[in-house]
Amino acid sequence: MSINTVEGSLVVEGARFGLAVSRFNSLIVDSLQRGAVDCLLRHGAKERDIEVVKVPGAHEIPLVAQRMAAMEKYDAIIALGAVIRGATPHFDYVAGECAKGLAAVGQRYGVPVAFGVLTVDTIEQAVERAGTKAGNKGGDAALTAIEMVNLLKQLGR
Repeated sequence: MSINTVEGSLVVEGARFGLAVSRFNSLIVDSLQRGAVDCLLRHGAKERDIEVVKVPGAHEIPLVAQRMAAMEKYDAIIALGAVIRGATPHFDYVAGECAKGLAAVGQRYGVPVAFGVLTVDTIEQAVERAGTKAGNKGGDAALTAIEMVNLLKQLGR
């Protein structure tokens, strides 16, 4: 029995990436952005094929990602932000709507939307995921975007 397996490679060949990046919690998000850009470049992307679009906060990322996808300019969109739980239910609304909105963009436009939005309980957890002991989730999101671009190419996108 021979089962064909299709999976994307982690080498960038001429793909264009749009990063939708929140300015809120910039101490954390700037590190996620550095991690994502570094990852893209190390895997073969060219600086001219990476564009960063800054938005006020995580709640605004899905709308901008939708507009970016509709432009048909990017092979993948990488969403970067940080939502840190506070004493009110605000966290639940922002984190949930951001995740749902980004998933809808990918499904509607057929463009990979990598979710690099941290949803954490504490600032310490955010720092850990933005480049310290838990790695850089911005870089992880970039790897996901690269792999999905190449996977969709194989599937005839």
